[in-house]
Amino acid sequence: MKIAGNAIRQGMVIMYKEKLCVVTRTEHRTPGNLRSFNQVEMQDVQSGTKYNDRFSASETVERVRLEQKNFQYLYDEEESLIFMDSETYDQIHIPKTLVGEQVAFLEPNMTVEIEMHEGRPLGVTLPETAIVTIQETEPTVKGQTASSSYKPATLENGARVMIPPYLSEGERIVVRISDREYVERAKE
Repeated sequence: MKIAGNAIRQGMVIMYKEKLCVVTRTEHRTPGNLRSFNQVEMQDVQSGTKYNDRFSASETVERVRLEQKNFQYLYDEEESLIFMDSETYDQIHIPKTLVGEQVAFLEPNMTVEIEMHEGRPLGVTLPETAIVTIQETEPTVKGQTASSSYKPATLENGARVMIPPYLSEGERIVVRISDREYVERAKE
């Protein structure tokens, strides 16, 4: 779908110089008595190369539509993660780098959303929260309350989070995956 250069917004995926790029920042500028333009920063999805260009209202670019599908995580294999399409049962291999630091929270049979363009995976979105067990933390001191002071803890998946002082090893907690923040004690 073609769109005008001044309609480009952050988060859009566009074709730029025959490369698939995600728009990371836009700024509409009107310098003096010149025509206005849209200053666009974007990043090549494949190579990670960053581009910075200006587009006028008369220019058009190709906006790319991405397909979102639910997949089930199966297992990891060296540098790849294996997912299964929930509808067709086809398996795909995705590099661990595409998931990033959130890979620690992947559990077998977890349903994730994978964004694809022409069958090629571009991004993996995990659920908002995960329930994990505290493996190691400082011991609880009698009389400590739920004050604003938090203590470090290592979870069963190796991730490190800050938890309230009254929690101890072996307890299950809910963690927000995107920023590794403690949410609450898990309800049994």
